[in-house]
Amino acid sequence: MNIQFEPVSWALNANLYEVNTRQYTVEGTFKAFMNEMPRLSEMGVKVLWFMPITPISVEKRLGTLGSYYACSNYTAVNPEFGSVQDFRNIVKRAHELDMKVIIDWVANHTGYDHVWTRTNPGFYNRNAAGQFYDKNGWNDVIDLNYYDHTMRRAMIACMEFWIRECNIDGFRCDMAHLVPLDFWRQARIHLDKLKPLFWLGETEDIHYQGVFDCSYAWKWMHATESFMKGSTNADELKNLLDEYIKKKLPKTSHLFFTSNHDENSWNGTEYEKYGAAASTFAVFSCTWDGLALTYSGQEMPNYKRLKFFEKDHIEWTGKYELNDFYKTLFELKSSFGNEDPEIQLLHILGDRNVLAFVKKNSFKEIVVLLNFSNKEQWINIDESIAKGKYKNVFTGKEETPSVDESMMEPWGYLVFEKI
Repeated sequence: MNIQFEPVSWALNANLYEVNTRQYTVEGTFKAFMNEMPRLSEMGVKVLWFMPITPISVEKRLGTLGSYYACSNYTAVNPEFGSVQDFRNIVKRAHELDMKVIIDWVANHTGYDHVWTRTNPGFYNRNAAGQFYDKNGWNDVIDLNYYDHTMRRAMIACMEFWIRECNIDGFRCDMAHLVPLDFWRQARIHLDKLKPLFWLGETEDIHYQGVFDCSYAWKWMHATESFMKGSTNADELKNLLDEYIKKKLPKTSHLFFTSNHDENSWNGTEYEKYGAAASTFAVFSCTWDGLALTYSGQEMPNYKRLKFFEKDHIEWTGKYELNDFYKTLFELKSSFGNEDPEIQLLHILGDRNVLAFVKKNSFKEIVVLLNFSNKEQWINIDESIAKGKYKNVFTGKEETPSVDESMMEPWGYLVFEKI
């Protein structure tokens, strides 16, 4: 159980927004992004997650600009984006707008010309030929040696740099399960003494849930992709959700999303993967128990795959067609406050492709109905489940899901808030 670490209260029912600085604006800088921050705050964003902000290695660089995840210096800023002072200003402005800032931390590997390759070559693993290498087959990075405790201390010192210098609020830890669990525990014990931090781990390894406040719901994402391809069914999705409910550790959560930097660039936009169901799965991500992630441009919406190693900025239209959609969902999620909600899957008579659940705590109660099919569905639920008065969060109209039979459009969604 997650006994050792107490999560920060502001992250228990938070929504995250992933910032791809390079592609967010034509300029691709922190200063240019700062102009967008009031809009995101107004939309209800609570946590900004910045993809790696550190300089990118030149040796064995992929493409023209390289991968953010091939770091050449853990305590400097990619000159593409600006300076440390520019990022310090970003964090300060975010806090003024009641948002938190976490940064992507790539602890498993660095780029080939990271400063440590010259100053501390013993920090790295070597192959049989005595060369730096990466065991996962990534061509532009080399693995760090976590048996070297001097390296561990140096890594933690680099993480501390961003807390002390820029007052960040936490870390999104890239490929967290590739790094020894005891390192993350060591890092958190040390760094949480500086300020309460939020720890997001890119892993679904249950052993790591005792260290990270939030981990990824990869199984759900892959299951929904299989569902859209017709290779799994809605009952299997419900069984997976039931598994999440039963295996959840207290005061931990999973991260749900329809897109992120990897998915968009390598596997396609949410519209390529989910088609007409993209909004349905977005509603799920924002209403299920856990944290919700939205990627740069989804509020427009963005139908374009963004190149990973080249400049390929989002083609903003000036219209944010899904702003109100996400604002409604973000504010609803935030309204659950700093308390873990309870969640209950509901049995709906009729088509098994309707997913229904109740989520509640002392702050809020909602009933969510999702049509995971391309057919209309007429549904109602047992009045013993939803007693009292409710309103449809998207229309604002008072409706009672246990009394009023509701028609759901193909891939439709209904979210009722108890009033």
